[in-house]
Amino acid sequence: MANQYFVFVDRPEIGTSFVIENESAAHHIFKVMRSSNGDQLQLVYNDGKVGIAEVEDDLNHIVKHVYNVVNSTELPISVTIAVGFPKGDKLDFITEKSTELGASEIWAAPFKWSVAKWDSKKLEKKQEKLEKIALGAAEQSRRQYIPQISLFDNLPAMTEKFSMFDQVLIAYEESAKGGERSAFGQCLAQLEFGQKFLIIFGPEGGISADEIKHFENLGAIKIGLGPRIMRAETAPLYALSAISTYFDLLK
Repeated sequence: MANQYFVFVDRPEIGTSFVIENESAAHHIFKVMRSSNGDQLQLVYNDGKVGIAEVEDDLNHIVKHVYNVVNSTELPISVTIAVGFPKGDKLDFITEKSTELGASEIWAAPFKWSVAKWDSKKLEKKQEKLEKIALGAAEQSRRQYIPQISLFDNLPAMTEKFSMFDQVLIAYEESAKGGERSAFGQCLAQLEFGQKFLIIFGPEGGISADEIKHFENLGAIKIGLGPRIMRAETAPLYALSAISTYFDLLK
């Protein structure tokens, strides 16, 4: 099976030859993977369109688009994962695995109980790193879109975007401890294909009562994720796995 790459150009007509001009894509294809004349590549073009191309001139990075791929690998709903800044490199892990599991966007912001404190310079570097991680994970998992990464320097900058979504959920530890087990499934059952869905997860210290109240005042719904209490980097993956199972296999 051909390796997949994002090339950031519009999908050409079948039989059209073109140069892969994106430096990162060209380096990966021709230097790292050593693709040569006659090799086939699965390319993701703009707007998520996919096709098979054949290398015509590996030295000049010229390929020919030979046929279109119509199968979709994307979830039928748009899922955004929002997390409080976690410690260390946990956001790297969350980004990689959330991309593989189908997230459309990955957000992070400073919560009241976030241990990590990132200034604007560190946020900029972190953004660049996470975008590279998301690209690699999207190629590996044969996604048609690369999740958009948004790092907010304050929580209000994130919450003001709640109105973009059809549903906003809060994975709340106290709801899980209290035995709440139905709200998540009920919310999934109400979603229709094409809708936008945001689910919020706290940092290692959890989500404060004031933050929960603020989220709820903006229309968010508290949910539990079962009887087990998960780490900050595990809960988003649990939720995405459940969403993927529901829409990919059961819906």
